[in-house]
Amino acid sequence: MTDVARSLWAEPRAADPPARVWRDWALVAALATSFILETVFRPDLPWRTAGALEVVVLAYALWHRRSRPFAMLALAFGLVIVIDLISFAVGRTESASPYSAGFLLVLVYSLFRWGSGREVTMGSVLAVTAALVALLRDHSNIGNSVAGFVILTIPAAIGATVRFWSMSRARELDQVRLLEREQLARELHDTVAHHVSAMVIRAQAGRVVAATSPDAAIEALQIIESEGSRTLAEMRSMVGALRQGERAPLIPQTGIAALPDLARADGDDRVEVHTSGDLVDVSASIDAAVYRIAQESVTNALRHSHHAERIQVKVVGGPDGIDLSITDDGDPVPSNRTTDGFGIVGMTERAYLLGGTLTAGPGIERGWTVRAHLPRTGSAP
Repeated sequence: MTDVARSLWAEPRAADPPARVWRDWALVAALATSFILETVFRPDLPWRTAGALEVVVLAYALWHRRSRPFAMLALAFGLVIVIDLISFAVGRTESASPYSAGFLLVLVYSLFRWGSGREVTMGSVLAVTAALVALLRDHSNIGNSVAGFVILTIPAAIGATVRFWSMSRARELDQVRLLEREQLARELHDTVAHHVSAMVIRAQAGRVVAATSPDAAIEALQIIESEGSRTLAEMRSMVGALRQGERAPLIPQTGIAALPDLARADGDDRVEVHTSGDLVDVSASIDAAVYRIAQESVTNALRHSHHAERIQVKVVGGPDGIDLSITDDGDPVPSNRTTDGFGIVGMTERAYLLGGTLTAGPGIERGWTVRAHLPRTGSAP
């Protein structure tokens, strides 16, 4: 089954507008105008009363075509079938429908645009029935009947095409929203988890030394206050960027230059940062990614490494990209330890989306190692 068929058989989306728009007003006005002009300039119009009734019903159907596409098509085509059967019964071969009844094609379009799969099937059967009844009424000109049937398929094809395009566009927007949510989740995790981890570690240390060294406990509280303030500031910045109608503050993203501050912000002298090579002409996305990966890796090392005395962050700028490594000298980690987790998944996705690579696992002898290679330009693969 093709994508067009799938979209045609799917139930109508809630986002499809049932409300009337200016085009509905224009269609009703055009229908009324065309019938009035036809009544004036076509004296041979048969069954004017039946034609007027058909136009009134058609105008009502056009008015509600978006919210009830099948019901309106059934109403209009049902009336056409009844009038043709009456004409056949009384022996009249000419059509009682005015030329303005050509607006029926709009209802066919609406059915294929907004109707469900079952409604499309029943509406198609009804339209074909109307064509067969018209052929029964006047079987002397089969060519006109065939041409009329072919004309009916044109708005149906257009409606199905627009429906498919609209649903494809909606799927693309859903995918964009999903990617935005994933990016936001990564940013929240990288920012909040890092600061909160530092606060927890300091709180635990302060609780241990509170009885014997009040000054150290006060220092721990000051670091916790500082980390909390930074966390709130970054959270406000993110929330402000998400609010509709508000512009995000134009604050430069934290990058490689802030890595030494990352070590000091943790308040842990075990963290060492070393940078070398060409780190000048690095794109903003790569610059921010290096910092976020290092931040997450340091947070993980502080939280999970056992008996680690040194956590090293090394950044080397080369001609083909940026190499980043974060290692700790904690206790040996079993090789079968799982690497699943939001942090590692987020770092891997961040590196991949920028055209780079990232690996994380136990070190050669001790601790845990994270290595990443990112291109200087940050082009996606």
